[in-house]
Amino acid sequence: MNLHQFRFVQEAARRNLNLTEAAKALHTSQPGVSKAIIELEEELGIEIFARHGKRLKRITEPGQHVLRSIELIMREVGNLKRIGEQFSAEDSGTLSIATTHTQARYVLPVPVARLREAYPKVNVSLHQGAPDQVARMLIDEVAEIGIATESLSNYTELLTLPCYEWQHVLVLPKDHPLVAKERLTLEDIAAEPIITYHPSFTGRTRVDHAFAQRHLTPRIALEAIDSDVIKTYVRLGLGLGIVAEMAVRDDTGGELVSRPMGQLFGMNVARVAFKRGAYLRNFVYRFAELLSDRLDRNLVAKAMTGHANDYEL
Repeated sequence: MNLHQFRFVQEAARRNLNLTEAAKALHTSQPGVSKAIIELEEELGIEIFARHGKRLKRITEPGQHVLRSIELIMREVGNLKRIGEQFSAEDSGTLSIATTHTQARYVLPVPVARLREAYPKVNVSLHQGAPDQVARMLIDEVAEIGIATESLSNYTELLTLPCYEWQHVLVLPKDHPLVAKERLTLEDIAAEPIITYHPSFTGRTRVDHAFAQRHLTPRIALEAIDSDVIKTYVRLGLGLGIVAEMAVRDDTGGELVSRPMGQLFGMNVARVAFKRGAYLRNFVYRFAELLSDRLDRNLVAKAMTGHANDYEL
């Protein structure tokens, strides 16, 4: 048996048993993938996949055990490569970060700049996507560290640590009648057209939950993943905006007024995530420390090695 066979089995499972797609992803031929899988099955004396003709139909029970072992083996192979990189080219390489647009636009610029100051030979690669995509990039080892608010803690393959708390703010034109109201209610907001994030982004589930608890149906006029887009449409008079507080920190004066909404929508927690069991290079630990004073190398290392189970704010 060999690593090529392991990769082929793993990719076939990832591609929903489509060998053509697995071959494309691995830059090889479909017959080559099929042959390698059959050879591994013959060597192990079991069927990893049940078949209908030449097509893979499902993963067998022993196949599930094989896949779990392959996952561990391939993860340790990746760790070996990172150990080699760590000691052959210390303090250099590429830090791959998976995150959402809001984090990349408003939170990460300062930590990334400070990391580059501390490690000038380290390049940074940003991968942006929805929270579920961030999680998948970590699981597939496209990225070493992920930052998002939604979903990351739902994946058993990931270890997540709280990074910082934040709240939503309401943004509205400075001449809007609600600007003069001292205490806004959910009823006030629900009566207006609302411009806010897509349901899978930036704490939107908490906003929806707050309205649902009061049996209110907000009038969502527009959904977006970009806070700047939301603010642009608020300026155009399409409605009131609900955005993350970091999206208005640099706004001074101008056409919009912002009001904190933590008392109505509650507080959100941005989390940093790593793939469980992954080997983290020095600059990955350092970047985690730069993200939040809640994080330090020892805390992350203890969590990654299983000597701590959970951390909550």
